[in-house]
Amino acid sequence: MLLEVAGLSVRYGAVRALRKVSISIAAGAVTTVIGANGAGKSTLLNAIAGLVPVGDGQILLEGRDIARLPAEERVGLGITLSPEGRRLFPDMTVHENLLVGAYGRTGGRRGQIQRDLDRIYALFGGLARRRGSLGRMLSGGEQQMCAIGRALMAEPTILLLDEPTLGLAPVVVKELARAIREIHADGTTVVLVEQNSRLALSLADTGYVLESGRVALSGTARALLDDPSVQAAYLGG
Repeated sequence: MLLEVAGLSVRYGAVRALRKVSISIAAGAVTTVIGANGAGKSTLLNAIAGLVPVGDGQILLEGRDIARLPAEERVGLGITLSPEGRRLFPDMTVHENLLVGAYGRTGGRRGQIQRDLDRIYALFGGLARRRGSLGRMLSGGEQQMCAIGRALMAEPTILLLDEPTLGLAPVVVKELARAIREIHADGTTVVLVEQNSRLALSLADTGYVLESGRVALSGTARALLDDPSVQAAYLGG
């Protein structure tokens, strides 16, 4: 396994957001985490990214425990997060926001950075036309594309996507699903947290269901799609 979370617990004061959560992320796979609001999905991604302190447990990247490393070191190890809410710099252009993602990349690689920019503009054609627009002037879908592109500019081995389709129109959701498939096809391991459970499971190889901070179910995405309890609780059937 490329990444393993083992017995992870996270608290916000007296609130236990994660309770002994264990998941495994295979290299080159798409793994999804689904569940109701407040189940701990975003907390799990933020813990992997180093944005919230963990209590008990381990986060093992190729066998190395990184649970106490700062977030910037995890980016250097290949873990990047496209956060819920996009969180662009509103008074920076699309192009500038994307370049922020490459901030930690060391010198002498200007040509490679330009190639990665070109790749993102090809992946999200609408961004190429808006590259000079400020972040606050973009639509919700364009902001989400820019946020994912910014995360890709850090050259991730593991891309964490937190609610990428939240609040977006169906046509934009379809475009983002296509982009996630292309990112995966290029060899990037993807961990997807998504309220649209049917979409998430259709994109994923394996999945986990979180309930009240615990893993309630896990298995292949196909098995979870066919599970009657998952259908009743998350798929509307």
